[in-house]
Amino acid sequence: MSKEITSREQDYSQWYNDIVIKASLADYSAVRGCMVIKPHGFALWENMRDALDKMFKDTGHVNAYFPLFVPKSLFEAEEKNAEGFAKECAVVTHYRLKADPDNKGKLIVDPEAKLEEELVVRPTSEAIIWSTYKGWIQSYRDLPLLINQWANVVRWEMRTRLFLRTAEFLWQEGHTAHATKDEAVTEAKLILELYADFAENWMALPVIKGIKTASERFAGAEDTYCIEALMQDGKALQAGTSHFLGQNFAKAFDVKFSDKENKLEYVWATSWGVSTRLIGALVMAHSDDDGLILPPRIAPIQVVIVPIFKGEEQKNLIDIKVKDIVTQFKASGISVKYDDNENNRPGWKFAQYELQGIPVRLAIGARDLENNVIEVARRDTKEKKSVSLDGIASHIKTLLDDIQSNIFNRAKTYRDEHITKADSWDEFVKILDEKAGFVSAHWDGTDETEEKIKELTKATIRCIPINNELENGVCILSGKPSVQRVLFARAY
Repeated sequence: MSKEITSREQDYSQWYNDIVIKASLADYSAVRGCMVIKPHGFALWENMRDALDKMFKDTGHVNAYFPLFVPKSLFEAEEKNAEGFAKECAVVTHYRLKADPDNKGKLIVDPEAKLEEELVVRPTSEAIIWSTYKGWIQSYRDLPLLINQWANVVRWEMRTRLFLRTAEFLWQEGHTAHATKDEAVTEAKLILELYADFAENWMALPVIKGIKTASERFAGAEDTYCIEALMQDGKALQAGTSHFLGQNFAKAFDVKFSDKENKLEYVWATSWGVSTRLIGALVMAHSDDDGLILPPRIAPIQVVIVPIFKGEEQKNLIDIKVKDIVTQFKASGISVKYDDNENNRPGWKFAQYELQGIPVRLAIGARDLENNVIEVARRDTKEKKSVSLDGIASHIKTLLDDIQSNIFNRAKTYRDEHITKADSWDEFVKILDEKAGFVSAHWDGTDETEEKIKELTKATIRCIPINNELENGVCILSGKPSVQRVLFARAY
């Protein structure tokens, strides 16, 4: 095990922080609660963003950008939404600083530069977007309106954690308007499927698709659909949400359209988003005590090649061969880095690339050239073997696919082994304390019982699974009748 990283068994929380910092994903910033996303972490986010962006565009969505600032009166227009985010809002009250006459070199807020109306720094963009949509939508011909934006948001968190919960984070937020309820519900479910597809086939992260309970849904939504993932410590993580907003925001901002009979109707809405918290999910779902393990499909670098040589003559021969290998890889769509930097020894490079989660590492020396082979090391299993250079690009492409599948299957096996049925309160508590993971149990459907279970165990209802099987039973806490099991877990 790497001496640089605390083991998961010793301190899971510290293990996570060690990987994020030491694998160069992010760093702490001068602003408390905010983070700096470093190039390796940002390249990972760019790959995730590009894959999702293509999915959105392939389903008819387009990108736009809306202001960071929301006038307080607009923010207040949809009461449930405003109330839900009120405690997390940062507010701009002034627009200028001036020199402090009593303390040279210092600046103070200019009291004469007070804004006529305070501005909320967006915690989410429904208010500013729906106030804009009012001017864009007049007729059924203007619908559906399918818009997404890539942006940053601010939610003033008191307890922060890199990627998982920071005062400022990056995300995408889709906001769509529709002529009918059915169209809007279909849209919300479509995005849920896109998110699940992305999580499983790109991030190698198995997820459960479900619906949030009333107390857990997005403020201002009629229904919240979600994907829930399980981390290696047995805690759940909400990996994405898609909300059916009904006509709540249309009514709050008076967004109406003339239908085909020329009658005025309120539009139906959705909103949906995933954020840089997905990078935290990747770390916690896949990595080990030696560092990151990245799924090849979103790894910034899929293959790194390290030369091993003595003297310039060997180095030149290796360079010629590697140039040809790199050309083959790029032609096959494989992202590759040739690390011929002579400032660090091969052993240091091996450890560093293992820490950063590069899926495949190749090493080649003078003897390998003579034998027409190259050493191939895969990050997920640590397996190493010599492989012929003939057809190397095809071999590595197949290997990357195998690594992607293996990472997903390993996470899915863990997840499936940690979905446990509980039929009594004592059994429920025992599973949470001793095994963790998802607990499948009956609930009477009331907010009071849900809140009491959370108070007693810190476990929440993560979701009611899509297409959940109906099953008569009794609630684990109240003993009242129940028609289905739901999934509980302690969560991030």
